[in-house]
Amino acid sequence: MDGSVLFLAMARISAELSPSADQALWILDGYGFAVGSLLIAFGNIGDRYGRLRLLMTGAAVFGAASAGAAFAPSAELLIAFRVLMGVAGATLLPSALAVLSELFTDARRRSQAIGIFAAAFAAGFALGPVVGGQLLAHFWWGSVFLINIPVVALFLLFAPRLLREVRTGGRGRIDARSVVLSAAGILLAVYGIKHAAAHGPAVVPLVAAGAGAALLWWFVRRQLRLEHPLVDLRLFRDRVFAIAAVTGLLPLAAWSAVAYLGGIYLQSVRGLDAFDAALVTLPGAIVLTVTTVVTPAVVARTGTRAGLLASHFLVAGGVLLILPTGVSGGTGWYVASTAVAGVGYGISFSLVADTAVAAVPPERAGSAGAIAETSNEFGNALGIALLGSLAALVFRLQGPDLAGTLTETLQVPGITAAAAGDAQAAFVTGLHAAALVAALLHAALGVFTLRHLPRGGVRGRAEAKAEPGAGG
Repeated sequence: MDGSVLFLAMARISAELSPSADQALWILDGYGFAVGSLLIAFGNIGDRYGRLRLLMTGAAVFGAASAGAAFAPSAELLIAFRVLMGVAGATLLPSALAVLSELFTDARRRSQAIGIFAAAFAAGFALGPVVGGQLLAHFWWGSVFLINIPVVALFLLFAPRLLREVRTGGRGRIDARSVVLSAAGILLAVYGIKHAAAHGPAVVPLVAAGAGAALLWWFVRRQLRLEHPLVDLRLFRDRVFAIAAVTGLLPLAAWSAVAYLGGIYLQSVRGLDAFDAALVTLPGAIVLTVTTVVTPAVVARTGTRAGLLASHFLVAGGVLLILPTGVSGGTGWYVASTAVAGVGYGISFSLVADTAVAAVPPERAGSAGAIAETSNEFGNALGIALLGSLAALVFRLQGPDLAGTLTETLQVPGITAAAAGDAQAAFVTGLHAAALVAALLHAALGVFTLRHLPRGGVRGRAEAKAEPGAGG
């Protein structure tokens, strides 16, 4: 929920804190990049020092950072607290899955428990804008962060009594250089892209982007040489695993970008208040959550290949339904888009982790699961960073050039109705550009899956792992 609750709050935050265009993007996706950069590292730390201990520490830091974000007096401090929340969030997901698996030793019960966990995870993403809209209708923008506090307090109270410690000892040592290379490379590259999109090309962002790309190349080369890499990139040699990992990334990229840009569209272009905008997002949220719950039963009959193909093409088709939206109308098209694409998102959320783990030998299942989880977090952050930057670039090129964002432009003193209309039209064009790119990427992934994923191969391998004596 915390990854998406800000989408509707950004209009209010922009009005109160006046972030620049690239600062607004960092407020949204600084959390996701911190999580994605550190997820595997914290998974290794949990193996050595205890998953439950890491969960407790991470939850406490997450709660403290949420309180800091709620009362942040500036955009810079809000970004800092969001990044700290991401650092704490990186401790939660892999450790939660490990502890959950430890609680249910029976394979069937464990599968059901993980299915419920995945459904709750998807529901949190989907319902974040709805909950945020309800809070914003009655309280100030910081309330979207304070909802974390009671959840954290309940967890810290009951977790020591209900959960069990999990410690496996891990393999090798944690490669600190790999952690630094990946985090620094991602942050520098994304900073350069965002700054160039919002303000135009300049020496500093171009140098930052180049340095980030070089660090990431160094990171990849290092992972291929290490005996115990931070990210086992050799797993991508398996075609099924590679498709599953990309499927974990692309749908979340499309969903996060469309949800972020859609929240601004509904409020700053269509003129809806936060509560009404939240109601508009509700059908898509319901569809996504229900699809996540029912997908395992359907895929058990149709096979994973069919599920992945349906996911890719439904997201592509659903996102394309945004193209008829405009300044003077299109709310209905937006609802239809979120509902159709929501089916595709729900399928992908349910299938990615199991497909990735089923594609590799049992002794590499932990690495496969960690990469699948990381692809989800990166997708959420990359969608806003890259597709959001594309929309910002279009707005900068076609807008009235009064400010870097639509919200800032509409707040310019004395702005004329014509200039406001031009700004709204430029934003809608940027939304359409981001949606079109997302749709084309999903269509291309669907065609690739259709041509290269073996018929029945994924399902058969997953079933083999579940059989007694098959190592799963």
